[in-house]
Amino acid sequence: MSKKILVATVKPFAKAAVESIAEIIKKTGYELVLLESYPDPADLLKAVADVDAMIVRSDKVTPAVFDAAKNLKIVVRAGAGYDNIDLQAATDHKVVVMNTPGQNSNAVAELALGMMVYLARGCFNGKPGTELKGKKFGLHAYGNVGKHVARIAKGFDMEVYALDPYVDKSVIEKDGVTCVNDVKELYSTCRYVSLHIPANRTTIKSINYELLSMMPQNAVLVNPARKEVICEDSLLKIFAAREDFKYIADIAPDCAAEIEAKYPGRFYFTPKKMGAQTAEANVNAGIASINQIIGFFEKGDTTFQVNK
Repeated sequence: MSKKILVATVKPFAKAAVESIAEIIKKTGYELVLLESYPDPADLLKAVADVDAMIVRSDKVTPAVFDAAKNLKIVVRAGAGYDNIDLQAATDHKVVVMNTPGQNSNAVAELALGMMVYLARGCFNGKPGTELKGKKFGLHAYGNVGKHVARIAKGFDMEVYALDPYVDKSVIEKDGVTCVNDVKELYSTCRYVSLHIPANRTTIKSINYELLSMMPQNAVLVNPARKEVICEDSLLKIFAAREDFKYIADIAPDCAAEIEAKYPGRFYFTPKKMGAQTAEANVNAGIASINQIIGFFEKGDTTFQVNK
């Protein structure tokens, strides 16, 4: 009996990505089940009932989903972050969860620099702005996205610094990036700081007033990662305390309405999470997802498993 692969995406893949996934599934002899733009979470519970594998994007994969999925063996998140999947529930149901690290990295990096240019030039309001050239730019984590951000920022002739205790100093410095060893040094040195940390127990609300208050004059915090890593009370406090502070993010904080009302011109939030929203990233992540599923079923490959 062939495997049934569900592609469940409230926020659909690009057409080219879906076509590529369908072609690979057809060649393998598996069956594609497609659920796009579904309005009700109950639709996912119905669709997952008899599938063997599932590909999702930002879709919530809750304990109820795993309870409904009697045949499910693997879920692949088409992207790097996987906080939308209940890992404990997956493990309890003996379901392997994988992500696709690196497939969206360039798209996220380009967005980060694009938002920086947009805010530096006053959101293109016709008034004089500032340039990125020569500014000190800190990367809080130097993983797949951070490396791409560094590459692009160096093209702008920025001075790039990075902090990542999980990456060897020689790797960072080989890329022409200055390695710092302490989070306080990163924030006190760099006018721009870009966040590339995941949202987990150690990072949620870790970007606080103490760190933000250390940043130099005309500080800009860039968040193409997750809103949960920001302590929003601290964010509001630094906005009130420092007229020079600005914040740009790929997802609006919960306190966005207050920021929008009180601090015009000092922020930019994308209308919805846009980091992976390019045709290229869609295709890359989609193909990686289906290839990882096939590798899992055909070869037992669990290289990118995140719930070990």
